[in-house]
Amino acid sequence: MPDIFDEVEEDLRAERTKRLLARYGGLLAGAALLIVLGVAGLQGWRWYEARGASQAAEAYLAAGRTAAEPNADLKAVAERYSALATEAPDGYRTLARLRAAALRAEAGDRAGAVAEWDAVARDSGTDPLYRELATLLWALHSLDGGDPAAIEAKLAPLAQGPWRASVEEVRALAAMKRNDTAAARQILTGLSADAMVPQGVRDRAGRLLADLGS
Repeated sequence: MPDIFDEVEEDLRAERTKRLLARYGGLLAGAALLIVLGVAGLQGWRWYEARGASQAAEAYLAAGRTAAEPNADLKAVAERYSALATEAPDGYRTLARLRAAALRAEAGDRAGAVAEWDAVARDSGTDPLYRELATLLWALHSLDGGDPAAIEAKLAPLAQGPWRASVEEVRALAAMKRNDTAAARQILTGLSADAMVPQGVRDRAGRLLADLGS
């Protein structure tokens, strides 16, 4: 009989973890997308100011305006960014690839987005900051159906980098995915108590901890 109760308890934990991943994974995805938009927008504007009204700058900013319109065809805008990436200077090329992937993910093409982020992460000619961001986004969107252990291994080199807090969030979600609640709780406890971590990350970590402990 104890074995039966253990199985039931394990099923309940797995179901709770699944609900938490569905709830907070989407929240983190939204936060990560805002990172892409913010970084891309800032860098794009700097390029625009430095180089003047270049063709690449105009095309990049115009695609962004189209993407922000109500009921925008995000897949079509993603294709515009992909086309821009084939002919733009290096800086805009990377930004366009990141934006194309983000829009594909938002439009429901997770496989296409993950493939593009992985390609950016592996591109040795890309700025390390953007390669690491691409790795983070790849990991986040690979949680659904991917190997949690492989995801954590790929994130390990980023643990002390500029995306540390977001990396730790994804590591916690990966631990939950493989039903290692103790590891997830340890990571989230560290995040929630770290004054150097952005407030939004700390808030999400606290909410996840509360739910894990319920």
